[in-house]
Amino acid sequence: MALDLDGLELAGLRLDISEETAGAVATVTLSRPRRRNAMTPGMWRGLAAIGQRIPPEVRVVVVTGEGPSFSAGIDLRLFSGEGVPGEDGPLPDLRSDGFGPWIATMQAGFTWLRDPHIVSIAAVRGHAIGAGFQLALSCDLRVFADDASVCMKEPALGLVPDLTGTKPLVDLVGLPRALEMCLTARTVGAAEARELGLAEFVVPAAELDATVAGLTTALLAIDPATSRATKRLLSLAPSNTLAEQALAEGRAQTELQRERAGDLG
Repeated sequence: MALDLDGLELAGLRLDISEETAGAVATVTLSRPRRRNAMTPGMWRGLAAIGQRIPPEVRVVVVTGEGPSFSAGIDLRLFSGEGVPGEDGPLPDLRSDGFGPWIATMQAGFTWLRDPHIVSIAAVRGHAIGAGFQLALSCDLRVFADDASVCMKEPALGLVPDLTGTKPLVDLVGLPRALEMCLTARTVGAAEARELGLAEFVVPAAELDATVAGLTTALLAIDPATSRATKRLLSLAPSNTLAEQALAEGRAQTELQRERAGDLG
């Protein structure tokens, strides 16, 4: 079934919630295949709207692209006088005081994918460039087809990556490699992405959907409360010392078992 969100189709998005899983799996599809799913502010606002209104039954969110590419990045017509049909106009003035708050609004389309109530999976085939790469990085897990490639293109356009992709990139590959990838804006193929830890799985393109479906089934086999508590706990680990994380483990276990006892009572 599809969640009724005004303007979603016009924004180049599609949301489907699986009835076979009793609503536990949602698939978000970037659906501008003629533009290789190039992204626009309307699409980012649509992603944020999905995050705000996704049903509480959803436990796994799969993000994918229609056609041969995940996303070719920002629609470059936004930087020209041509503009994008259906959009309000070009990007706001990057030098204006209002640009920072505008970016924060756009970032909301990416940050909700890290919510501990869900596990998000990027199913990446073809190109994931710039904003598209950052969207994949926003997901908890990434499954790449063997034809996938990623590129942090923004610096080559005179921009910094500003859609929440820099932290996961550094966390995954380390600062020196992140610097090299961003400041050369080079393309990284699927095999290298797997070596760098940017993809948990790389599979033949024909097996991408089946691999994502199998991963989703495995994730749903874990009790929802346990899944939430574990994701929340693991997200603390990168910034915690060992002693701090040990304390966090104790708190998480105590809270989980108390929650479970309350449910049983």
